Amino acid sequence: MSSTELPGIEAAAAAVAPTVSAVRIAEGEKLRSVELPGLTLTVRSRPAEAAGTAPALFVHGLGGSSQNWSAMMPLLADTLDSEAVDLPGFGDSPPPDDGNYSVTGHARAVIRLLDAGGRGPVHLFGNSLGGAVATRVAAVRPDLVRTLTLISPALPEIRVQRPAVPTALLALPGVASLFVRLTQDWTAEQRTRGAMALCYGDPARISDEAFRHAVAEMERRLELPYFWDAMTRSARGIVDAYTLGGQHGLWRQAQRVLSPTLLVYGGRDQLVSYRMARRASAAFRDSRLLTLPDAGHVAMMEYPEAVAQAFRELLDERGGS
Repeated sequence: MSSTELPGIEAAAAAVAPTVSAVRIAEGEKLRSVELPGLTLTVRSRPAEAAGTAPALFVHGLGGSSQNWSAMMPLLADTLDSEAVDLPGFGDSPPPDDGNYSVTGHARAVIRLLDAGGRGPVHLFGNSLGGAVATRVAAVRPDLVRTLTLISPALPEIRVQRPAVPTALLALPGVASLFVRLTQDWTAEQRTRGAMALCYGDPARISDEAFRHAVAEMERRLELPYFWDAMTRSARGIVDAYTLGGQHGLWRQAQRVLSPTLLVYGGRDQLVSYRMARRASAAFRDSRLLTLPDAGHVAMMEYPEAVAQAFRELLDERGGS
């Protein structure tokens, strides 16, 4: 057992799996399962309104899922043939056989998905952890990426935001187990409110319906025997990626990205500092910047219209393809 595995995870996985509620599918969306050697990925699709539309792939952040893009994908249905992936161990995707939750491991999963489907090059979107993953994909496989849109990407910071410290601590051996024990009496509603307070610029803007759906999804995830293991290992993957230097460093890879890049940062983001927008704009050679002063960490969920419009403007600049 690795040092990041929670006690009892292997036993729970080996036992009869619990009955887990079905994942939510919004109107107009479809789910499919993609089987790859050692890897199974769930893909949420929003078919385009017309044939021949350019393909897009959306990648969520730590603790998120493909549902994080359900508000924005319909806004681009006239422009994109959209798919959003559940990274291994998240959403409806089971853990990878090799247990690799590093940024490189997640990037490899995205690359394998794109290669298997033959959809590349795609308009690639990433939020938070997904932003780091998308950056790595664009750097090492430029043939797969038409444009890159990064929303609060998890790129290394020297001074980490104070609210982000608990996420980093989650990567330390034993901390996740302690956290599970200390919070065992927390309800799914309490956990959801805490997550939204951390990720949204103004949680009061969340509708009652959206909150109910989020609580139901939290309840579903907590029933999964690998939930905390996937969170812990992926958190460690982010921390490890922050410490990498040389050609494998994320900032070095950002400089290698060739595709036109849209950067989106929120002024109320508690996890990725707003001040990183300037460094990111300088690192990506062909970048545009959208700043949303009232947005938090998930601008595509809080202000999907603004992000979608900025993407359309990016397309217009490059001829609409």
